[in-house]
Amino acid sequence: MKYLLLITFALVFTFDIFAHEGGHGTPLKNWQFVNSNETIKADFIMKAGETVYLSTENHQVLTFDYADFEASEQNYITERVHLISQLNVTEESGINKPFDYSNWLLLIGVAMVALSFFNLTQKTKKPYLATGCIGLLFLIMGCTNTQSTTVLKKMAANEIPFLEAVFGAFDKVNTRHDDKYFYVESDGIPTHKMMVGITNWQQQVPINHDYSGKNAWAIPIHPELAEKPMSTKSNFMKGAIAIAANGIPIFNPLNNRGEDANTIGELDQWGGHCGRADDYHYHLPPTHLQAKVGKDKPIAFALDGFPVYGETTEELDENLGRFTSDSSYQYHAVKEYPYLIAAMKGKVEINPRTRAPENEIMPQAKTRGVRPDLRPLRRAEIIGFENLAPQHYSLSYKVNSHIHKINYGWDTNGNYTFEFVNPDGTSRKSNYNRQ
Repeated sequence: MKYLLLITFALVFTFDIFAHEGGHGTPLKNWQFVNSNETIKADFIMKAGETVYLSTENHQVLTFDYADFEASEQNYITERVHLISQLNVTEESGINKPFDYSNWLLLIGVAMVALSFFNLTQKTKKPYLATGCIGLLFLIMGCTNTQSTTVLKKMAANEIPFLEAVFGAFDKVNTRHDDKYFYVESDGIPTHKMMVGITNWQQQVPINHDYSGKNAWAIPIHPELAEKPMSTKSNFMKGAIAIAANGIPIFNPLNNRGEDANTIGELDQWGGHCGRADDYHYHLPPTHLQAKVGKDKPIAFALDGFPVYGETTEELDENLGRFTSDSSYQYHAVKEYPYLIAAMKGKVEINPRTRAPENEIMPQAKTRGVRPDLRPLRRAEIIGFENLAPQHYSLSYKVNSHIHKINYGWDTNGNYTFEFVNPDGTSRKSNYNRQ
């Protein structure tokens, strides 16, 4: 029996040593490059593919190719990535998670089998066979319980300088953060053209919306993996599922009737349209933003906290995402339905007043329309959209070869004017005020 206790103690001690991994952050250091004598003092943020992200003392994010660094720096980067990977792989515990006894079963099983072999080599008359059989039974029970235990990765926090660099590529976007969320503020109007190409139109037009203050979009700084990702095929048909780098929300590719908004002609050439509150949003991944944010940066962030990148040749999982070499997770855009985020890989909070499939993620910025929503206009095709002046637009659409226009705009006091111009030049005006 003393041998059993001795072996068990040794195994427990060894297990505890190898289970402990540590790290105390990245020191500010001087970086050296292959083809330059210049050094840069900065923090290491992350390595995505062959791109290395550093943050200066002024929190400016710099990007370099991995090959640009000297060999010693490359070794340092590799060690940091490995350390981050090791720190991220932990067991996620619930609030009332039952005690996991699988490791103890394995340890006792190993100890009993080892004792059985020891007795056999000593040619003792002790019942080593029975001891070995019992040990094997403990091993089987421990392995079975281990396999049934859900093990998730603890994800690294989003780096604030990286988020600021992504959304900072657009002048009309403002950002701030607290300990829990990174907030994205915008007026809901992108700088690119809109609406052209829509053939299934409900007579909405893009107007401004105040996504700021308490109504800003919120990205979790500390994303967590969901035990069971929620499918966008049967959830989230109300509200946004992501926020694009230009501050425009991204909705489920399925509309609130469960239809692919793209295939039925509801979307413009940029993958967006307006909701009933005249709020412009995307239903497709805005890959056209890649040229602005840079090829190695995400075009959006999902509301579970994970980034959304453009198309890739890398293999994707069933959620349209993948784990990277530094153990972070990212979604990618694809050309066919479901286009992006087949299921939410991260944990999200659901508005308790909503039910699937029209359940929405919280927190969720709200829209405030200024006029009654209209009905679909059959056989209408939007053929033009112009920004005539600040806060003044003109939308052209064609019905049975006849061209109609809507000229509209607003002032700083929340007064909105809509002029509906008929093909013969006659028109009527409507005025609204947003209180």
